[in-house]
Amino acid sequence: MNSQFGLANVWSQGDIVTKSVALLLLVMSLASWMVIIIKTLDLFRYKKIARAAEDFWHSEDFAAGLTKLGSDPSNPFRQLALEGREATAHHRNTKAHLHDALDVSDWVTRCLRNTIDEFTGKLQSGLAILASVGSTAPFVGLFGTVWGIYHALLSIGAAGQATIDKVAGPIGESLIMTALGLAVAIPAVLGYNALVRGNKGVLQKLNRFAHDLHAYFVTGARVSAAGPANVVPMKKA
Repeated sequence: MNSQFGLANVWSQGDIVTKSVALLLLVMSLASWMVIIIKTLDLFRYKKIARAAEDFWHSEDFAAGLTKLGSDPSNPFRQLALEGREATAHHRNTKAHLHDALDVSDWVTRCLRNTIDEFTGKLQSGLAILASVGSTAPFVGLFGTVWGIYHALLSIGAAGQATIDKVAGPIGESLIMTALGLAVAIPAVLGYNALVRGNKGVLQKLNRFAHDLHAYFVTGARVSAAGPANVVPMKKA
């Protein structure tokens, strides 16, 4: 065959539209891999923090528990503990605002839920990029294929010949765009699904920790795993 298959030929023989599609797929691939790598590292870090957070409940008092949670301000478990303590203290020490009409249980629940919602938004940031790349990259590649085949057929028609050596090269190079679209989309979809599952596990542990904090700040004891009627006392700071 006169033409050789390859990305170099697609780039050298393609027009501005083909090159733009190839560059767009490259940008989408780089963006998705950056999100996958960054969010995966964050997920491993949060899982490690979640495993260490159980030591909080083996502390003699609240201050010692905070020490075990560390000083990292991005630690969501530490943020929950601080938010719960501040919400309880604020509710008990002030009676000048509308929210003080709520009982302490509702107020602490509201504050803890706000903290969890903020962390959930942070945890899920970037996933929209993966979802968008996974759903659109195959169609971007298909558009490049259709455009390339169209121009290949125009060239064949202008040459007045349709022999296999004239058809296979241009058509094969155009089909590479479809393969590129799939190569960009598949990692994005797999990465999205894996990150969603991992995030769900972290959020489940965070919600359980918040539930125990709520019981601690309202009743002075943590709800144990044995049942809602069993509590583990812990001294308050």
